[in-house]
Amino acid sequence: MSSKNPNTHKILDFSSDDIKKYLVMFRRCVLEGRYSIAKNTNRLENMSFIEDYKVNSKREKEILLDLKYDDFCYAVENEKINYAHEILYVFCKQYELDFWGELENVEIYIKVNMIELKSGDARAFVVSFHKRNFEMTYLFR
Repeated sequence: MSSKNPNTHKILDFSSDDIKKYLVMFRRCVLEGRYSIAKNTNRLENMSFIEDYKVNSKREKEILLDLKYDDFCYAVENEKINYAHEILYVFCKQYELDFWGELENVEIYIKVNMIELKSGDARAFVVSFHKRNFEMTYLFR
């Protein structure tokens, strides 16, 4: 039996105001330290990106706080069956970063899962934070 949700598809029925509201909550999580970027053996691409482009925690925060509604691409249901009720939001943000001494404009693929805690506060999990590696379309561009 697979642990992945076979029914994941792009969700596009959002208004710009929906995404702006989402980003207000997301920014609050980042500013209040209620977020994390996945850096584990399942997310080696995130770790390599952060290391290769010398993205320290200050720069991570700067990039995340700079997300705009028109950086939004689509949302998907969580592919893990036990978490299929969670919606993950995908953004792509262009940013100038240092790649071993050379400045490079990089399109950063950012996938966010924001959940509500028992306390009523939200917590953001940045599941993907790496160089974009496939074509993206933006919902509001």
